[in-house]
Amino acid sequence: MRVVIRGAGDLATGIALRLWRAGMQVVMTEVERPTSIRRTVCFSQAVVHGETVVENVTARKAANAEEAAELLKSGVIPVLADPAGACIPALKPDAVVDAILAKENLGTRITDAPVVIGVGPGFTAGEDCHAVVETMRGHYLGRAIYQGGSLPNTGIPGLIGGFAGERVLRAPADGEFRQLLEIGAQVKMGDIAATVGGEPMVCTLDGILRGILADGTPVHKGMKAGDIDPRCEIGHCYCASDKALAVGGGVLEAILNLSGVLER
Repeated sequence: MRVVIRGAGDLATGIALRLWRAGMQVVMTEVERPTSIRRTVCFSQAVVHGETVVENVTARKAANAEEAAELLKSGVIPVLADPAGACIPALKPDAVVDAILAKENLGTRITDAPVVIGVGPGFTAGEDCHAVVETMRGHYLGRAIYQGGSLPNTGIPGLIGGFAGERVLRAPADGEFRQLLEIGAQVKMGDIAATVGGEPMVCTLDGILRGILADGTPVHKGMKAGDIDPRCEIGHCYCASDKALAVGGGVLEAILNLSGVLER
């Protein structure tokens, strides 16, 4: 079974890992200049570096649909710089998963493939996709929804280690992001993780810097630019999160259910 995943950030990467390990062929699309925060666990970095590895699974940049099809034969995950998903008709996937997480539908249609899954808010099962998978932390995380949509976006990050919004670092100004600390760094409240136009991006709590934008990224004031994990487990920086894998499980269930693979 061939699946195209739109988006290659950390949540999309968790989905890709679930599907790839279940024996599916996975192709991913991304923007030409990714703005992933948790770069150590994002297949989007294949667009930047040509190749990246997450949890011993390799992703490699592909120039077009034909090259992606060839890469699939070698057991890697192709990633195309193709935000519009123009490769989808040529790849003829059995399923399309929109995991861009834009909080709105940026062009995915229910006719894109025999099975179309929308991840998170912005999709309605039965209208622009066949199923929606919940992304909000809590009781419904990872649930496949076959009628209607997911819970509305609150704009408040889920609790990790007792902290929610405090975990997120935001760009202090418009301009070019200057990264000062690396992913995995131990930080204290008040440490400066980066600057934008000379203005500091200050750490809001103690923990480990689980994610940060790449140096030189253009940002706007208030844009999410870093992520602190108060649990201080260095290993969390280098593996998919519980949330990403839970959402991936919901996507896997929906694809198997809707494709008729599961027989009762």
